[in-house]
Amino acid sequence: MPRLIDLSHPLVHGQATFPWDPKLSIVVHNTVSVIGYNISQISMSSHQGTHLDAPYHFFDDGRTLDQMPLEDFYGPAVLVDLAPGSRLAPKTPLTVEMFEPHEAKFSPGAKVIYRTGWDQSFGQDDFYSHFPTLTLEAARWIAERGIRLLGMDTPTPSTDWLECHHILLRKSVEIVIVEALAHLEKLPERFTFIGFPLNIQGRDGSPIRAVAMVD
Repeated sequence: MPRLIDLSHPLVHGQATFPWDPKLSIVVHNTVSVIGYNISQISMSSHQGTHLDAPYHFFDDGRTLDQMPLEDFYGPAVLVDLAPGSRLAPKTPLTVEMFEPHEAKFSPGAKVIYRTGWDQSFGQDDFYSHFPTLTLEAARWIAERGIRLLGMDTPTPSTDWLECHHILLRKSVEIVIVEALAHLEKLPERFTFIGFPLNIQGRDGSPIRAVAMVD
């Protein structure tokens, strides 16, 4: 019987995000005692917490969530653990040399999740400012390999966020980027990744309930 591992951070009212992004608000709209049922009002960024990026996030002519095939968000995946048994130091550059020993996992069409241990800082002040950061050279190296999905436990791939997203999301590449994953230390090397976005028509990204299915 396969077991499921939750790879998502919970959504909590007032949760931090990047300074320029909308803030998460989850408030009571009505209750059982008033109208017979509980209902909440939620306001947040399309990139809150554990989420994925569609190409439209950085390109006006890029594919939106509803234009992406469901197969992009589900299927066999591999783990690249960059910090086995530990975590990387704040602001560690993630270089080509760190990924090259795992090159066989970056096959065309693959879904690759890399672990830095940075999810341990989720909810702390430095989570969005001191995360290990993908170098642009490493981003190009990954893009050249034709993978389909790239996931990570950092809030975004790189401090060079504009250039990095342009490399990974451009028309000839269009890698699905899954950010702010959690509990990657629980994963085996190979598993099934499940991370469907909300079907938000014409938009750029969505929070997801990311799950690993392990045999």
